[in-house]
Amino acid sequence: MEEQYYYYTAILLSFFLIILSKLFSHKKKNLPPSPLALPIVGHFHLFKNSINQTLTSLSAKYGPVLYLRFGCQSFLVISSPSGVEECLTKNDIVFASRPQIMAGDMFSFNYSSIVWAPYGQVWRLLRRFAAIELFSTINLQSSSIIREEEVRILICSLFRVSKSGSSVVDVKNWVSIFAYNTIMRLVSGERLVNEEDAGGTKGKEIIKELRKLFFPDIPFFNVCDFFPVLRWFDYKGIQKKMVLLQKERIKFSSGLLDEFQQKEIYSSEPSIQVKNRKKATPIIKTLLSLQKLEPEFYTDDIIKSFLLVMFIAGTETSFATIVCALTHLLAHPEVMHKLRSEIDSKVGHRRLVNESDLPTLPYLHCVVNETLRLNTPVPFLLPHWSSEDCVVGGYDIPKNTTLMINVSALHQDPKEWEEPEKFKPERFETMEGEKDGFGYKFVPFGLGRRACPGNNMGLRAISLALGAIIQVFDWENVGKDKMDAGSLEAVCSPRQDCIPLLSQL
Repeated sequence: MEEQYYYYTAILLSFFLIILSKLFSHKKKNLPPSPLALPIVGHFHLFKNSINQTLTSLSAKYGPVLYLRFGCQSFLVISSPSGVEECLTKNDIVFASRPQIMAGDMFSFNYSSIVWAPYGQVWRLLRRFAAIELFSTINLQSSSIIREEEVRILICSLFRVSKSGSSVVDVKNWVSIFAYNTIMRLVSGERLVNEEDAGGTKGKEIIKELRKLFFPDIPFFNVCDFFPVLRWFDYKGIQKKMVLLQKERIKFSSGLLDEFQQKEIYSSEPSIQVKNRKKATPIIKTLLSLQKLEPEFYTDDIIKSFLLVMFIAGTETSFATIVCALTHLLAHPEVMHKLRSEIDSKVGHRRLVNESDLPTLPYLHCVVNETLRLNTPVPFLLPHWSSEDCVVGGYDIPKNTTLMINVSALHQDPKEWEEPEKFKPERFETMEGEKDGFGYKFVPFGLGRRACPGNNMGLRAISLALGAIIQVFDWENVGKDKMDAGSLEAVCSPRQDCIPLLSQL
């Protein structure tokens, strides 16, 4: 009863605040189309299905520039290429910040994380570090050693479990271990799951615990963001859950730092040359070196935030895309055959595909892109926030409006894509020559200043792993795939032409 009392009190306070804001608001603006809003709650009553389904149906009814209100928060929902172009090119600076919400307050180290930092000097320095020290062409070439080695280990592990001729494997488990080990080696130089533990209970438990840590069952937005007074009472214990989660994340990142510092690798061990390529320097080593030069900027919190972002941004999206791609290929054997023929002709059976082969495998890129179109890793991207009034599609967009790009709807819009529900990688073969690449109708990693800086690294890891498992194994669907759950069980058997290669790895 006490909780209900607080809840209704909060609703009444919110109601009076909204009334006051209306009384003292400026002249009426030419806002985008919007459904009928209820007092206080706004458009909450419209969400009877999933957010994705609801927003897509609302955009279909009211147009690709949609204005919504939830409590005290205003949202602009964009689902057209022209809207994306206008928001993330013409008005890119206006929308270059992030909304200050509860998740940002709890997880951003006082908004010093590259994901959450507002547009300004701190964000520019963080972005410059990411572009130069992590994701530059030179650094991607250096870190290719890690991705290639982890792919080799993945292939060896699958070969061991399928030596008898064929075996049903949990694809999600194997590729998730590949993704987490790859990021862990980039960050610290060490593997997360030992090769001998990868196929057992211990490896699964390690990944399960980390997924709870980095991808908890806590919504990005929650009711306290729309009715801030509810935070006073910690409605449903949401804030307490976030505080406890952040403590666990800090414990994890601090453990990585402490372990690395104790080894004193960053102060004494030189870079190693491998096959004429400079071995990747662990990210922790780079950050600690910069901390010595600029301790006032590269604080422990900045370093910890970078480490956590690497795990959050570089694991789930990668292995989920690989699982979805293989699921599509199993459902479309003609596409599987075409992809394998390309790899056989360009790479052959005597060696494993490597990153230097990727530019010669255009159909592999088409398969990955088509998977990203149908199974967009982040259906709405991360939210943007307008720092001043602007105009989008001829409509007035007020300051302090949260921008959501409905990428999922954009990628499956029948006005932009022929037979959008079908898996047709060939559509990307004809799009390569279009102005601005794929235009503004294909934006799985965003655009503009806030686009994902690690998209090239992610695409390399996905393409390399997918190419390798198609190159050396035959796959057969056992009828237990669950696309929506991001899981897949399939029969894996070595290709006869590749057994000599597999035996030498």
